[in-house]
Amino acid sequence: MSGWLTVVGLGPGDDAMTTPQVSATLQAATDVVGYSKYVERVPERTDLTRHASDNRVELERAQFALDLAAGGSQVVIVSSGDPGVFAMAAAVFEALEQGPENWLSLDISIQPGISALLAAAASLGAPLGHDFCAINLSDNLKPWALIETRLRLAAQAEFVMALYNPRSAGRPHQFARALDLLRECCGNKTLISFARDVSKPSERLQTMTLAEAKPDMADMRTLVIVGSAYTRRVGRYVYTPRSVA
Repeated sequence: MSGWLTVVGLGPGDDAMTTPQVSATLQAATDVVGYSKYVERVPERTDLTRHASDNRVELERAQFALDLAAGGSQVVIVSSGDPGVFAMAAAVFEALEQGPENWLSLDISIQPGISALLAAAASLGAPLGHDFCAINLSDNLKPWALIETRLRLAAQAEFVMALYNPRSAGRPHQFARALDLLRECCGNKTLISFARDVSKPSERLQTMTLAEAKPDMADMRTLVIVGSAYTRRVGRYVYTPRSVA
């Protein structure tokens, strides 16, 4: 059997949110490659080899998976959420662009998953009901100055913002700076929601104004949604109307 490589999204956490297509592909795989926490979500089988690695070796992980597939293995790279949203799909194509020519003939496919922003929005109500954007607040792969520029421009354009990787132990000060910038650009009354451990039993949702938000309300397991001027609350739900005229 010839080798192939498929990049999949396992969804935000609950196994019920992994699509049947992804489950079937995992059953057909000989090798699963990914960040250790995501590989652990794939059940062990005697005919499956699991290759776990650290979270910051995306390009090396992609190169390893492509090499396995070129050798005839049926390889799945796992991401959480959707593999095309701040995840491994882009790393695979970056490795493909830099790699040997024979990799170009490989059977490579991407299978979507339920992203954290969609799962969080569904739990909250419909905050993404109008135009929105997603911004990764980690500066591991881009400068913090660029993140600030994108936050300012998104606020100026009145986008709802889904913020990934808001606050880590290694950069706790940056989310505080982001909140200050958002208050400056959006105003204190703008709604902000914190969705932690979405779809898991430990899921926790909080919604408040930017004036009330504190930096320690977010961590790396939190998806933050900043509303636009049109976003509002109805009961315990948050939504952005489709008509903003």
